Amino acid sequence: MKIATYNVNGVNGRLPLLLEWLAESQPDVVCLQELKAPQEKFPEAAISDAGYGAIWHGQKSWNGVAILARGDTPTETQRGLPGEPDSAQSRYIEASVRGVLIGCLYLPNGNPAPGPRFDYKLAWFDAFVRYAASLLDRKIPVILAGDFNVMPTELDVYKPERWVDDALFRPEVRDAFHRLVAQGWTDALRSLHQSETIYTFWDYFRNAFARNAGLRIDHLLLSPAIAPRLLAADVDRDVRAKEKTSDHAPTWITLSQEEAAA
Repeated sequence: MKIATYNVNGVNGRLPLLLEWLAESQPDVVCLQELKAPQEKFPEAAISDAGYGAIWHGQKSWNGVAILARGDTPTETQRGLPGEPDSAQSRYIEASVRGVLIGCLYLPNGNPAPGPRFDYKLAWFDAFVRYAASLLDRKIPVILAGDFNVMPTELDVYKPERWVDDALFRPEVRDAFHRLVAQGWTDALRSLHQSETIYTFWDYFRNAFARNAGLRIDHLLLSPAIAPRLLAADVDRDVRAKEKTSDHAPTWITLSQEEAAA
């Protein structure tokens, strides 16, 4: 089972590239962020023609999240995050797909920091940490995937000294991520690439992709009930190299169909 997360940075503007990647990669489940499209403008027909059922939580011009399932329709279990500070922002959607609960999120950017946007980011993160704990209490297979807008460690950012005051790298945000993982979640990509430089985002400016001046901000977290099934995790960097592409690359994991023997 292959599960991916991809901040498309505008689902309609990047649709040809998204469809090309779906055809080549054939993930079983995809979590999309930054749809930047209202509910009625999501390209459901094109996604369906590509062989995917979908649920989505749109928002005009900003945010927006979706879950796609190949040859299946995700069964929605949650829309919006319980206790989130601004329910008008489309940042969380959740569904059951093939026996796995998938939570797709787009955590606030938070810049400039300090300030109201940073306060909102921390409040949303706190609500998410609380909700994630309730999911773990259910002791079922859960994957939380999306653009977390946080680099957990210095290994996850090119030249970390340049990011010390940024909302994606401030201590408060990194602490929130570490509190989340400490509940018992497995950071899939880092668990299989423990000391490697591996990024999921490269800015459009200053020739960042060519210089590999990137960030690791797209994550897939696995609950203890599914973490033993992790086989592989990687980033499709080649997608970021294409013309008119998102500034993120698809990040994915593969899971065994049955839990590995202890």
